[in-house]
Amino acid sequence: MPRLARVRYVLTLLALVTLAFVLPDNPAAAGKAAEIDAKADLALQRLLGDSDTARVVNDRAIAVLVFPDIVKAGFGVGGQYGEGSLRRNGATVGYYNIAAASFGLQIGAQSFSQAIFFMSEDALDFFERSEGFELGADAKVALANEGLGYNVTTSTIQDPIIAFVFGQQGLMAGVTLEGSKITEIDR
Repeated sequence: MPRLARVRYVLTLLALVTLAFVLPDNPAAAGKAAEIDAKADLALQRLLGDSDTARVVNDRAIAVLVFPDIVKAGFGVGGQYGEGSLRRNGATVGYYNIAAASFGLQIGAQSFSQAIFFMSEDALDFFERSEGFELGADAKVALANEGLGYNVTTSTIQDPIIAFVFGQQGLMAGVTLEGSKITEIDR
């Protein structure tokens, strides 16, 4: 077997092993609706309590998708997984998971929360019609990472989707939205 093929094989094997540790044992039964909603409520309350910017965005948003606990791990090859709920007018209208795999110079594990605010009906409609919505590929997303000083102005509030990453715990450099795939799930 040529050297390049062996390297690809080893990287693929490492990706599968890493994802096996990151993903829940049974994704179909990973979380009950009430548990996801309770955790999403707490995460959203924490974000809105800690961030004036998030409160302004929330007040103008059409809907918000809250992932209260995303787990990310990697050692050269990595993955992440979490489940959340889509809220419109304070009520849950659907459940989703977020998953991603990554390759590159990385090591560690962390958990974090993410709130994705849909600022227009068009953005929300596109998201709801998509089968496997991919952040960074399917729509423009403005990332408001905790502590990065994202300022809400008349121009930034026009971004169709604004995402907040918050509550990071663990040791892993950086959080990116690129390549994260969001898929509707039954709960």
